[in-house]
Amino acid sequence: MAGPRSAPPRENAHALAQRVRALREDRGWTRERLAKEAGIAVGTLSRSENGGAIQPAFFTVGAVADVLGVALDDLFRTAQVPPVTPGLWSAGYEGRDIDSFVASLLDSRISVVADVRLTPISRKKGFSKTRLGEALAEAGIEYIHLRSLGNPKDNRAPFWEGRLDVGRARFRGVLRSEEAQTDLERLAEHARQSRVAVLCFEKDESRCHRQVVLETVRKRAAVPVIPLA
Repeated sequence: MAGPRSAPPRENAHALAQRVRALREDRGWTRERLAKEAGIAVGTLSRSENGGAIQPAFFTVGAVADVLGVALDDLFRTAQVPPVTPGLWSAGYEGRDIDSFVASLLDSRISVVADVRLTPISRKKGFSKTRLGEALAEAGIEYIHLRSLGNPKDNRAPFWEGRLDVGRARFRGVLRSEEAQTDLERLAEHARQSRVAVLCFEKDESRCHRQVVLETVRKRAAVPVIPLA
């Protein structure tokens, strides 16, 4: 297994955002007050506190640090995050809204979301392909859709009805296709290098075909599989 990697700029930016927000809240200040005291736009501070800016402007961070009474070097030093250990996360969005889902991804320091739905359309607001991709991009997370790893419609009833062994066996047959093997290797390569959340609808992984995908890729990439909090 590859060793831990240094944290990329996006993750350091997220850690800096958390540090600034914590310092502001410790003072009991609203975001509007800090922005006013620092002489910056509320929207700029909002993006910085949410980690939306991968590399916040130096003068913006400097103004915030000055108002909060923290040395700029100390602010950046405390915002450094530990090395990233690659792996796989199992992510079902059942019962979640898009904001809390993205927040969970950020908390777990996910770099890539691999969507294994056959058709990435959802009645839940924010989880159809285009909207989901936009929300993830705004958070600095890559989105990939691996259609060949989706569960065919004629194999969904066994999972719904509790005939899980039947559904899993049929789906393993689906994974033998050339297209599926290519996507499995693509997913394994991502998992060797970064943190990847494998996405489908069901909250309970055992009732979803993604469990088979995760088990297969875990063996190939020799990385752990962790439930998304």
